[in-house]
Amino acid sequence: MQLVDIGANLTHESFHHDRDAVLARARAAGVLQMVVTGASAQGSEDALALALRHPGVLYATAGVHPHHAASYSAETDALLRDLARAPGVVAVGEAGLDYFRDFSPRPAQHFAFEQQLQIAMDTGKPLFAHQRDAHEDFIAIVKPLRHRLGRVVVHCFTGERRELFQCLDLDLDIGITGWICDERRGSHLVELAPSIPAARLMIETDAPYLLPRDLPRKPANRRNEPAFLAHVCAAIAHARGEHVQDLAASSTATAREFFGLPPAPV
Repeated sequence: MQLVDIGANLTHESFHHDRDAVLARARAAGVLQMVVTGASAQGSEDALALALRHPGVLYATAGVHPHHAASYSAETDALLRDLARAPGVVAVGEAGLDYFRDFSPRPAQHFAFEQQLQIAMDTGKPLFAHQRDAHEDFIAIVKPLRHRLGRVVVHCFTGERRELFQCLDLDLDIGITGWICDERRGSHLVELAPSIPAARLMIETDAPYLLPRDLPRKPANRRNEPAFLAHVCAAIAHARGEHVQDLAASSTATAREFFGLPPAPV
């Protein structure tokens, strides 16, 4: 079974002491390629640097998460444009809106999101999008520009049925995490998973966050990592009523097409 984790925050400080071991465990679990999330100017540079140290296995996104939108400047924009054109960077983002935390003022979030949409349009790179508790504004910003954008994935989708179908109607791809494994807040995703076309569904861990709640043996540090993507894949496959091998194959094919990834090195 070959898997692609489309969203892993591998530059997070919790991985500094054992990152090579984390990558080895991922490979042993069938996770042969990972996209390292860039969520700030410095984080995007770090994501690319890490990806370049592991060619063919790690790739990077370059963007500014809405939490950091208040820091978005002309210098940030120029840096992201340079990074977006660099070998190893396969998408613009993580970009979008987050009204759950509101760590940045909403006007700043809108500005940073719109700037990154422009970068995606100018470079032709796909968009790795974030949205939490901001669906209406997210759709309102993306919809008028959809015909000028390439592929877009709504990373870590946690929305309800109406939100899912509005995203699908705009031809947006959907990323599902271990949120689906949480019976307290993710049970609705179990019901929605069968409605996502296979060619539009990708899977991710969002490591080190979102450790699957039903993981049989949880690490003592409660840190999520890409090796647990196989567990997430099995949960989604069960919800969809399909064999885990089939979902692994389809989600991997979708991810490689979306990000333009070559086959993983042997």
